Amino acid sequence: MFIKVLKSKIHRATVTSAHLDYPGSIGVDAALMEAAGIAPYELVLVADVTNGSRLETYVVPEPAGSGKITILGAAARLMNKGDIVILMGFGYAEPAEAKELKPKVVVADGKNGIKEIL
Repeated sequence: MFIKVLKSKIHRATVTSAHLDYPGSIGVDAALMEAAGIAPYELVLVADVTNGSRLETYVVPEPAGSGKITILGAAARLMNKGDIVILMGFGYAEPAEAKELKPKVVVADGKNGIKEIL
């Protein structure tokens, strides 16, 4: 049996823009994605620290070093520019393997650069 476990997290990134008229997703600075081990178009859970909203969507890369965290599509009704968010990517592992796994956690700075990798 497999269990779903946290594999990647971008912690406390700041939403830089929100665009309702888009098919839907979240744009993320490619440098943050790479540091956290999140692949383009990977499904993520997004938690909004500012207002408590949570949603699942897929990630599209923004230019590396741009600092962009862009809420796209219907999610723009739940999250706004300036909100603090946490993005979480998950994977499946056997329980014994899961005990040994340590998720990649990237803490964002105020401009969505890499402040710290835990």
